[in-house]
Amino acid sequence: MDAIAPTMTEAGPAPEAFAAIDRLMARGAGFFGSRYAVMGGAMSWVSERHLVAALSNAGAFGVIACGAMEPPRLAEEIAGTQALTGKPFGVNLITMHPRLEQLVEVCLAAKVGHIVFAGGIPPGSAIRRAKDGGAKVVCFAPALALAKKLVRSGADALVIEGSEAGGHIGPVSLNVLAQEILPHIREVPIFVAGGIGRGEAILSYLEMGAAGAQLGTRFVCATECIAHPNFKRAFLRGAARDAVPTTQIDERFPVIPVRALQNAGTRRFMEHQAEMLRRFQAGEVTKEAAQLDIEHFWAGALRRAVIEGDVENGSLMAGQSVGMVAREQPMAEIIAELIGQAAAAIAARPGSDR
Repeated sequence: MDAIAPTMTEAGPAPEAFAAIDRLMARGAGFFGSRYAVMGGAMSWVSERHLVAALSNAGAFGVIACGAMEPPRLAEEIAGTQALTGKPFGVNLITMHPRLEQLVEVCLAAKVGHIVFAGGIPPGSAIRRAKDGGAKVVCFAPALALAKKLVRSGADALVIEGSEAGGHIGPVSLNVLAQEILPHIREVPIFVAGGIGRGEAILSYLEMGAAGAQLGTRFVCATECIAHPNFKRAFLRGAARDAVPTTQIDERFPVIPVRALQNAGTRRFMEHQAEMLRRFQAGEVTKEAAQLDIEHFWAGALRRAVIEGDVENGSLMAGQSVGMVAREQPMAEIIAELIGQAAAAIAARPGSDR
């Protein structure tokens, strides 16, 4: 205990440890205009006004999941969020949305300061319009080459998300992506995501060069989250091994894997995927239409679980950090716990005087 006494108090880590976290998060927090460089993952039906406002009010950075919303509906959600918080928050837009340009205009008209493009490489015109309208642009980069391309295209920040995450995922773990990308991209802040459930993990990536972290699964059981009690109970019961990715059934018909807790809905998705493949091969639908239909399947299945509480037939999208979700808590308590864990890890280092 002698070695760590200078940085520990009976109430927890001493102020020096928290100050060290502040220094490590300074770039990311400054980018968002938030107290902490902790970004909320955009989870359809979950990341709506109440959860987003709770995140921002707790010192983190909430992000609305636009998903399949039409422009008028997104405008309502932004206005509803602004009524609940005066703190900064962002909006996540799916690049394949047929009205992407109009959604960007909705964000700009509402003075949203950060637009997050997800689900593919955003068109250069959308990036330029967002930036010309005064918003900062955040993009997802699943590889180093693409990260460099996005920076050249005008991205103001990047998110690198590992396959441990919930929902749509790429093939590479965050552990590998961080080693591949963080040492080589310094021009813009980079936020890490995927499988993060504790403050110690956030600290480790900050020290590798990340500007902050994005978490989603950890926030589903916030008391402010509107998810159905059945949905939250599934998360509280779930273990890391229960959150598994779907598989594509034909390499000619690539489908982005989705990580979710296994149930009847997961099996039904495989059947639906096979049916859409059959219709595509029969010439009944185009490849693009078939893939969009699959996306709509997930949106409907997710709503059944999140809103209606049908956790057997709906989609239980969850990251592998689901096993670290132990109880329902107020958002402010969750954020304080994460920051406290990171500070405690610094304070516990032998000889630490920070």
